[in-house]
Parts: sequence; structure tokens; C-alpha cells
Amino acid sequence: MAASGSRSRVVARTARPDDLPAVLALVRQYRTDALAEGVLTGQTPLDAAAGGFGRLLADPGHRVVLAVLPGAAAPAGDQGADGGEVAVGLAILGTDPLSTVLGSPQVTVDTFVVHRAHRRKGAGAALLGAAAAYAQEVGAAHLVAAVGGHEAERQRFLARMGFAPLTARRIVAVETLTRSLASWRRGALAPPLLRRAPSRRRSAPLRGLPTLDTLAAEG
Repeated sequence: MAASGSRSRVVARTARPDDLPAVLALVRQYRTDALAEGVLTGQTPLDAAAGGFGRLLADPGHRVVLAVLPGAAAPAGDQGADGGEVAVGLAILGTDPLSTVLGSPQVTVDTFVVHRAHRRKGAGAALLGAAAAYAQEVGAAHLVAAVGGHEAERQRFLARMGFAPLTARRIVAVETLTRSLASWRRGALAPPLLRRAPSRRRSAPLRGLPTLDTLAAEG
């Protein structure tokens, strides 16, 4: 599968097992960008996840797509040792299981990243073109892109491409949630605070109305 970017020499193709180093390099940039913004990604260290990404390349339930510049179009110094293509972007495509069960399959677009030195040159459009082709293959009517609220540049690009806000996703470590729940339970079972007994001060008479003492004197 290959899809051409209409405004550049960038093309998108399905990643192969021997593309793992290029995939990991782009994933590393994706994670670095997130951490630079102080965002909790909740992901395992890349070295530990390398085996998982290797299996992902062969997983029929997903499609890893690379945006590449052919060797002749790659800038001098960016070409591989053999003068071949250079990977400039990445997207991981899949089908949301819940949407499939509900009868309205949606394609998910994760780890959507373009190399910093090759942005605004058609790589993002080539990746989304491949995502649209994948959606047609699996019979999905919609695509859902995962992008952090801090990723302003990706947000703007996806908005220009017609993506609308859908929902906010939050992440928590299991240990953190367990501690939070334990704290909540302790608070829910805590005895109620004792309230002070109301003081028996004599209330002031309402202005303009006679008091009991006045009525007694008049009677």
C-alpha cells in the first residue's frame, strides 16, 4: 500500500519489519515532544517497548504507516547509507473494538508524528491519506486521532483537515488510583463532625414591632 502526497514528493507506505529502527526513532521523537511539555504519557520506556513495536509491525489488526521521501527526493545528508529513502513521519492505524461491536467501526490514528525537520512538506497529509484508504478497506466511516491537548501544532493541523473535538481522555497509574480510592473510602466512613449546640441568646426584637414586655406594660 502506498499513497502519494499531492503537494510534495512524500509518499506513505506500510512499514515492514526491517523498518523497526526508523519506527522507533520517530516514536522516540513523539515521546520526547510530549515529555518536553511535562505531559504524563504512561508509556513504558522505549527500549522495553521495542519488542512490542516489532510485533505490532506484523499484527494484522493494525497497520503501521511510514511517510517517506524517496532517495532522489531526500535532502543531501538525510539519505540512508545506500542512498535510499528516509522516513519522515509515522502513524499507527487500528480499528476501535468497541465501535466495531456497536456496528459503527472507527479507525484510530495513534502516534501521529512528523519529523521536526520535515514538517509542512506534505508528510502529515500523506499519512492521513493512508489512514483514509485504510478506513475504506475496513468499512469505517470515521477516523479518530489521538492527540494531546498540549500538542497545539497537531491540533491545528487536524482541525484544518476536518477533525472535530470528540472527548478528553485522562490517564492514571493503577497504584495512584488505588491510593485515591482508599483515601476516598476513609473519608466516606469517617464520623461526621460534631456541630456546636446553638447558643440560647435572646434574639433581638424586630424593629417596629412591640416586645412582650411592652405588651405586658400596656395591658
